[in-house]
Amino acid sequence: MNDAQIIDGKAIAADLTDKLAVRTKVFVAKTGNAPCLAVVLVGDDPASAVYVRNKGKTAEKVGFKSIQKILPADTPEDKLIKIINDFNNDDGINGILVQLPLPDHIDEGKIIDLIAPEKDVDGFHPINVGRLGAGDFVNALIPCTPAGSVILAKSALGDNLSGMNAVIIGRSNIVGKPVAQLLLKENCTVTIAHSRTKDLPDVVRSADIVVAAVGRPEMIKGDWIKSGATVIDVGINRVDAPEKGDGKTKLVGDVNFGEASQVAGAITPVPGGVGPMTIALLMENTFTAACRQHGLSIA
Repeated sequence: MNDAQIIDGKAIAADLTDKLAVRTKVFVAKTGNAPCLAVVLVGDDPASAVYVRNKGKTAEKVGFKSIQKILPADTPEDKLIKIINDFNNDDGINGILVQLPLPDHIDEGKIIDLIAPEKDVDGFHPINVGRLGAGDFVNALIPCTPAGSVILAKSALGDNLSGMNAVIIGRSNIVGKPVAQLLLKENCTVTIAHSRTKDLPDVVRSADIVVAAVGRPEMIKGDWIKSGATVIDVGINRVDAPEKGDGKTKLVGDVNFGEASQVAGAITPVPGGVGPMTIALLMENTFTAACRQHGLSIA
């Protein structure tokens, strides 16, 4: 078979943010204010710092106001709680995101619960999780990586995913479970597989759509993939790359790209696939939250 179509997440994300910049101008004309995203980073994890920087840059690119609070790793939990409460009570802030993971001395669950659900642009608050699970897509804020994954699948397969077999490898609250809900909404037949799944390669071979979100580098091999399947690789793993020189590393996904791209019909690369979509969908969620808070229809 020919090499798979490479799904260009960068290009699709850029198209989304370009369109969002136009909609933002209309929002500003109607309200007199730009949508505002507040991001909090606790600690100095280099990957998290890059994500936060990129989020701020993209927010400004689409015309949003961006607030960033960078706090030292030893920040007491009660100080973070105060910052979030202040953001919750500030009508000028439409979206709040606390970059995960948090240092061990801070209770992640407590912090997620504290963010006002209508400003929870990550879609992690139990109320948004519940709305998504109940199929209430009108009021939920939907997690960004799962939403981006479905858009990428549709870019390869078209808007009608009805009746397709989708296998999700990974059952996390951040990707696995919510992407299952979104694919159910698209009338897919959904299987959530994980480390305890019996005959995992055979299960994956049944899939028209594979969403890999297991967090293990290149775990999914080419011979697990059905010929012509669409593969959405959510994994981002940094591994040694001796071929680049001593001490060098590279990013790889959860799928062995070299093998799978010989079999799949379409596949996302790592990097440049799902990652850019996550940030684009974060901007969409912030815009949606701002529209709801101003009583505007989401154009």
